[in-house]
Amino acid sequence: MSTPATLARHFWIRGRVQGVGYRAFAVRAAGEAGVTGYTRNLPDGRVDVYAVGSATQLDQLAGLLYRGPRWAEVRGIEQREAAVVKYEGFQIKY
Repeated sequence: MSTPATLARHFWIRGRVQGVGYRAFAVRAAGEAGVTGYTRNLPDGRVDVYAVGSATQLDQLAGLLYRGPRWAEVRGIEQREAAVVKYEGFQIKY
């Protein structure tokens, strides 16, 4: 049985996503999806999520990111494939 390919994807989430616990939510969502990587706030008000995992895991994460935490208002997500960089776990970058 073959192992699923490891892929990486950047997600840029826009809307009311800063100051509402979105990055902490992203850490929990990444744990649920089983991906590694990081999340960080961007100066333009978006949140950046970089995740590494299988296509299925990344799709699961995307669905969770669209939902967001209770007080967030996600208005859109741009996503692009990215180069794979190995991370231990999933962390918030400051």
